[in-house]
Amino acid sequence: MKTLIHPTAVIHPNAQLHPTVQVGAYAVIGGHVKIGQETIIGAHAVLEGPLEIGTRNQIFPGAVIGMAPQDLKYDGEFSLVKIGDNNLIREYVTINRATGTGEETYIGNGNLLMAYVHVGHNCVIEDSAVIANSVALAGHVHIESGARLSGVLGVHQFVHIGSMAMVGGMTRIDRDVPPYMLVEGNPSRIRSLNLVGLKRSGMPSADFQILKKAFRILYRSNLNFKDALEQLELLGDTQELMHLRRFLLLSQMPGRRGLIPGKGKAVTSQE
Repeated sequence: MKTLIHPTAVIHPNAQLHPTVQVGAYAVIGGHVKIGQETIIGAHAVLEGPLEIGTRNQIFPGAVIGMAPQDLKYDGEFSLVKIGDNNLIREYVTINRATGTGEETYIGNGNLLMAYVHVGHNCVIEDSAVIANSVALAGHVHIESGARLSGVLGVHQFVHIGSMAMVGGMTRIDRDVPPYMLVEGNPSRIRSLNLVGLKRSGMPSADFQILKKAFRILYRSNLNFKDALEQLELLGDTQELMHLRRFLLLSQMPGRRGLIPGKGKAVTSQE
């Protein structure tokens, strides 16, 4: 029977690997690492615990996952990285453990993290996100399901990026990006709905038209924040619209960064 672990790999005796896990040449897997079935670990990858990896993930050569956070507040407390199923984590991606006792950096299911992506401490990446090459996520960034981040951009700590949003390449993201929107430029601005992504998602036409109306209210009407939210409520109660309204409200809570503005005099906050 062909062995699934290369003889040059270094695996701590306390590591828990499902028998179907494949490990490439010179990979290093520390103690307190648990890896689920049919996951593939590439050559020279370094996995340090506490780290939990689910099933059918592919981790490419040179990735470094589970190292201590790059955070001066970290004092050696127990924290971890959790990774779900069916993720592609490409070459030289780095994913740090969380800061805070019992806290975690979390990667969900079906995500693609391209080469040289950095995921900082306490980040959350939900499901089916695509993060292109050389994107740097600072600590506590939250990426909702289906978001798309183009290459060579930075995301400020504590920023939230909404579901099915699209961020253009080389954009500086220092405030929250609402769901379904397209953002690009320096300084970054909301340009339109993420029209291509929404159409590809198979969203019903009626729901798509409601989001178009919501965009016009938020970024073309010059309404203040309170009045714009009241207008959104009149559009209906589709799942997408309710999620958009909830995201906008939460963006104003203490500890959040506020909203990326539109191109002109558009609603960005409660001011």
